[in-house]
Parts: sequence; C-alpha cells; structure tokens
Amino acid sequence: MRGKGDDAGGPRHVPVLAREVVAFFAALPRELQEGWIVDGTLGLGGHTAELLDALPNARVLGVDQDEQALTVAKERLARFGERVRFARGRMSELDELVQREAIEPVAGFLFDVGVSSLQLDEATRGFSFQADGPLDMRMDRSRDRNAADIVNRWDESDLADLFYYEGEETRARVVARAIVDARRQAPFLRTLPLADLIARAIGRGGHQKIHPATRVFQALRRAVNEEGDELLEGLSAAGKRLAEGGRLVVISFHSLEDAEVKQRLSEGAARGLWKLLTKKPVVPGRDEVRANPRSRSARLRAAERLLPIGPERATRPLSQGGRP
Repeated sequence: MRGKGDDAGGPRHVPVLAREVVAFFAALPRELQEGWIVDGTLGLGGHTAELLDALPNARVLGVDQDEQALTVAKERLARFGERVRFARGRMSELDELVQREAIEPVAGFLFDVGVSSLQLDEATRGFSFQADGPLDMRMDRSRDRNAADIVNRWDESDLADLFYYEGEETRARVVARAIVDARRQAPFLRTLPLADLIARAIGRGGHQKIHPATRVFQALRRAVNEEGDELLEGLSAAGKRLAEGGRLVVISFHSLEDAEVKQRLSEGAARGLWKLLTKKPVVPGRDEVRANPRSRSARLRAAERLLPIGPERATRPLSQGGRP
C-alpha cells in the first residue's frame, strides 16, 4: 500500500521507506547525479519530494496512471519548477514515455507498487472494504473493466482461481461459490455488500489478524489493473532504459509482488545485467511502523545496472564476449 505525499495541498500521506530510497539514489555515480530519475508510481509525490529536497542536482519524471493523483502531485511539487516533469501513463508505457520525454540517460527508476493512500481513502474509488463505494478499483479510470464486471460475470472456477493465486485466499472456492449463489438474486455493485458476504463465507475467525475480505479485494484489484503484467513491463523498461550505473528501487507490499521483483532481478543478475544491492529486502523499522502502520508490510529491493544501454550489449550471449 503506497503512502505518497506531504502536508501541502491536503491530508498527510507518508512516503514509505523514504530515507532508504533517498540513500540508494544518493549513491549514484557522479556522472549520473544530474540525470533523471523516473518515479513510475508517482502517487501524491511523496518520494519525489524527498528525492528533490535531498538531492539538489536530481531531476524527476513523475508518472502515474491515476489522473486524480497527478493533479494533486502537480500542485504539491510545483515548488521544484523545471526539476520535475509529469506524465500520465502505466508501467507498461514507461519505455515509450522515456523516449517521448527525451530524458536519457536515465539515472534511476523508482516503483512503489500497489494501491495508494489516495485511492484507498476515497470510498468513491471502490478499493476499500471498510467504506461503502462503487465496486470499481480502477487506478486508471479509462480501463473498460472494473471489479463489478469480474465479480458479476466470471464463472465460479475462474473466481476461485483468481482469489487463490492473486490473493492467496485459502478459502477461495468457498468465497467464489458464495458470490455466485448471491449474485443470482442481485448483482454486486457496491463494496460493503461484497465485503459482508465474504466475511460471512469465511467467518470472522478465518483471518484473525486481517479483515476477511482483504485477500479477495487484493485479488480483484490486481486483476482489474493487471498489476502483475504491469510490474514486469515496468521492470523491463528499467532494464532497457537505465544508464550503466543507474539504480532501480522497488517497494512492494505483498509477497506476490516481492517474489516477482526478486525473481526478475535475480535472473538479470545471473546474466550480468544487474548488481543486487539488497540480498534481502529492506523493511521498515519499528519507529516507522509505529508512525505509519500502513508501512508494516513494505519490502524494498534495489539493484544497479551493470551493462551500457542498448539491446546488443544487454542480450549478447556470454560466449560472444558478454560480461560474466
């Protein structure tokens, strides 16, 4: 869950692991310290503000698929003038956006994966199981499919697979069956009726530490926004566009996301494309979790780009002289 923002222009949203993010980019090689950092999940601009305040020569291209977030971020980051640019887009569009903005060589990529505080706190966005709102969950409102479409149209087997694989919900089949039975009477259009049904199907004692609807809502959100595919596309863009010595920092909030990042970076390290800067994920300390409880599940991984930009060097087999 992303907490991105500052005091200006609205309620405070605390950027997670901000000091650690700044530290990784502060260690960029001298020749990249005036380069552009791409914040591919800008949100309300919390991490970008921290970077621009701490690194006086840094410049940031802030990208987000959420038009509402971009509007707020532009106001909050206006004090940085030409040191920050903005673009609306998804992770899967970052390669094209970097080309369009002509900001190469890119010194860094930052991804803070998952739902933002803005999206979660506004019931009208449909992400929360604790406040009633339309069953939407689209980060990019131009997407055709929303959460209600999935809940009301997918068959029982597909719903069960979604809840199990994308939400790690152990009682996925029980929940899927309950949804299909209930929607025969009336479609699910709001968040609270769905959350209440899930709670009844699982039972309040089913997940003692979290709300019973947590994992199902996560699975629906990931499906609506194609989050797994978007993350992999973002990592691919970083590998393609980062300058040699550039840095990638990824913050995730769920084991599925962290596993995807770990696997992709490990594969790249084995090919000589990345130097892993975090053997184990960096996690928030007690003080940060106490001050910002939403940070408790955050995991940060970082890597440094080893090979120069260009598909020939990046894909050259070791037998043809690639770096071991």
